[in-house]
Order: sequence, then structure tokens, then C-alpha cells
Amino acid sequence: MPAPHSPRRARIAFSDSAAKQLDALTSEAELHALDRALVVVSVHPNVGRPIPAGAAGPQLREYADEVEHVRLLYWVSALGTIVLVAFIEV
Repeated sequence: MPAPHSPRRARIAFSDSAAKQLDALTSEAELHALDRALVVVSVHPNVGRPIPAGAAGPQLREYADEVEHVRLLYWVSALGTIVLVAFIEV
């Protein structure tokens, strides 16, 4: 019997502003905390809570990891295969 597959992960992409925030991170601890949060969101894209907004545009979601002190604002593509990170706070 073949081994069970792990859950399919969504691809992570960053907006221009999130990429600048990522470039500004300097400590290994911050990068490690962010990496853990990105793994969670890539495996379970709908883990974050929806942020109320109008109907015109993608549904933003917020994921906050209270242990690692990381907050992400992101949206998920229609098929759940791409997560676009719009804001990073570590």
C-alpha cells in the first residue's frame, strides 16, 4: 500500500509592500517565526479569519500566531492554490 500523501500546499507569493517588509527582517528568530506562519497558511489557506470588506475585490484574511507573534494579511486564489501575502508583521 503506498504511503499517504501530505496535504497539498498552496504557493506563497508576496505583494510589493510585503516583499519590502520581508527584506527588512534581519533576525533569524523573526525569519523562523514568519516561515512557520507561512507553512501554516500554505497548508491550510483558509485558517485565517475573514476581514469584512465590500464585494468588489478579493476576500482578505488575517492569520495571527499568538505564540510566534506573527500577523499576516493575505488572500487566497479561487482554487486555493496561491496565497498572496499583502502584509507582514513580526
